[in-house]
Amino acid sequence: MNNFVYDIPTRVYFGEGQIKHLGEELKKYGQRVLLTYGGGSIKRSGLYDAVMQQMAEAGLEVYELADIAPNPRIESVRRGAEMCKAHQIDVLLAVGGGSTLDATKFMAAGALVDHDPWDFFNERWAPIHRALPIVTVLTLSATGSEMDCGGVISNPDTQDKIGRMAPPLLPKASFLDPTYTYTVSQYQTACGAADMISHILEVYFTTEPDLYMLDCFMEGMLKTIIKYTPVAMAEPDNYEARANLMWTSSWAINGFVNGGKRHAWSCHPIEHELSAIYDITHGLGLAIVTPRWMKYCLDETNVDKYVQFGVNVFGIDPSQPAMDIAHEAIDRLSHFLFDTLQLDSTFPAVGIDRTHFATMARKACGGKVLPGFKPLKQEDVEQIFEMCMA
Repeated sequence: MNNFVYDIPTRVYFGEGQIKHLGEELKKYGQRVLLTYGGGSIKRSGLYDAVMQQMAEAGLEVYELADIAPNPRIESVRRGAEMCKAHQIDVLLAVGGGSTLDATKFMAAGALVDHDPWDFFNERWAPIHRALPIVTVLTLSATGSEMDCGGVISNPDTQDKIGRMAPPLLPKASFLDPTYTYTVSQYQTACGAADMISHILEVYFTTEPDLYMLDCFMEGMLKTIIKYTPVAMAEPDNYEARANLMWTSSWAINGFVNGGKRHAWSCHPIEHELSAIYDITHGLGLAIVTPRWMKYCLDETNVDKYVQFGVNVFGIDPSQPAMDIAHEAIDRLSHFLFDTLQLDSTFPAVGIDRTHFATMARKACGGKVLPGFKPLKQEDVEQIFEMCMA
């Protein structure tokens, strides 16, 4: 196994009512706050009022940036960065799901540079040495942005959707109250589960030496998602289910499970091309792609990992031939995503045809090879896309 450094200094306030600490936490970083959020859901749920009350009691000066869209656009980042400069913002407060959190991270970085924030993502790949402090209040269990230093931004003008990580983007504090996810729809709950599953599997399926302890941890998180997502969909205000999903979403991608693994992810860069052009929900795209990617990558050299997954996560009989277990494991995952969670299972069902296959595959590979669990060239990704057609 590889050496690694694990350092996640985000302070997490987990549980119902923890919002009472919001004002005191924000005041650590200054007086002027930029509050960012998406649509009107936080106002309909009463969360907006609770957040504003906390900041008023703390005597904070608040500015607002609303309407951050899913698959967050660079234009929102630009507006936020300019507001930070114009109002001399001290700290940013992101209230919402992963899109709001991701956009806010790059606003915080963009506020401290003179160039266009898209330069963080284009061929310049401008360095991110600093960012204003970020605090988050989470409303959707999915991306894990509340406890990691990364984010993904879309540029409709170039049809790009690009991820970036940098230590200054890590939130200083995050408020995780499962009751704030009670109003999340069945569809978004399911998409969030698919996103979490993909975060785990991108690390779990590896050719690098594994820590047994971390494999067990990932298998436990997968079983948690499989157990509690249907409960949360059927009983939206089930605190146990929502709490388990919320904490799993954070730990699926906060770096803990990596254990020094250095291989690239595959499904995420592939899916980013789908949502860059077709603007589909990220978790839905991952749900469609992931089982096909698993099937495409399966061979005699890596079948043992599929066996481990099938036996330990789905309880498949280990006495069967290895390849049979592997295929059954993929089928079980597909059944969970498409039958239990009722997510669309093919590209045509979400309006994707073959028009952009070559372009998306080339960009997913960076014009070269995607060096993940199994190295993928453009033609490999195109074949995975073709598998998603039916």
